[in-house]
Amino acid sequence: MEYRRLGKTDERISTIGMGTWRIGDAKDQQGRQEQILALRHGVELGINVIDTAEMYGDGKSEQLVGEAFRDQRDSVFIATKVTPSHLHHDDVIAACNRSLERLGVRYVDLYQIHWPNPQIPIRESMSAMEKLVRDGRVRYVGVSNFSVEETREAQEALAKSELVSNQVEYSLVNRSIEGDLIPYCKKEGITVIAYSPLARGHVPVSRIPRQLLEKYQLSPAQLMLNWVTRDENVVAIPKSAKLEHMDENANSVSVRLGPDDYQMISEAFK
Repeated sequence: MEYRRLGKTDERISTIGMGTWRIGDAKDQQGRQEQILALRHGVELGINVIDTAEMYGDGKSEQLVGEAFRDQRDSVFIATKVTPSHLHHDDVIAACNRSLERLGVRYVDLYQIHWPNPQIPIRESMSAMEKLVRDGRVRYVGVSNFSVEETREAQEALAKSELVSNQVEYSLVNRSIEGDLIPYCKKEGITVIAYSPLARGHVPVSRIPRQLLEKYQLSPAQLMLNWVTRDENVVAIPKSAKLEHMDENANSVSVRLGPDDYQMISEAFK
């Protein structure tokens, strides 16, 4: 597994993480156990980042993550998110406490604002995030779905903490952040966490150059993850609920493409 620096910190996180959207909603105990086994297998493969949110399954995702890593807290970097409706100062604190309870942990490694709320000042939310850091309930502060201007505002609102990440949608078929957000985050030392890097399962296989699949012995999904994380400033969190998918995801960065080959893929998806 490949590891990268989180923001400007000394924290090393796996280039490929584990996303948990719609994980925790299994209809029976067998399905739940399969999801837990997949997450644990990811750690065995060297993946140390697991991303969840209070919004996912109304807390059920956080509960499953907590169950999966109850005895392995030091092996995982747990990231979760606060919903846009909980961004007033005291609501952020209360939401974090509920997430900690569901996860069964004393702290989360990364706490993120899931979406900005134009009705609530970013400065107010960031004040609460810093209090959580001071109180030892959060290690690092991040945001999600923030524009360049909103990211800058969040940075400026933090008195002592650093904004380490911005989690945004990014894939071969959704490249809207390439023009402004990625260059800005790279310049500011903010990690971009790419969600839905596999385009929500709609892998456009026919547009992926066949010669590259054969040259690097990668599947279409692996090539997509490899391309998304070609920049040192980007990590990806594909959803991971099955053992075979976890193996595929973890091995997607076992080899790196040459610059010309990355360009070939980029051109194919213009």
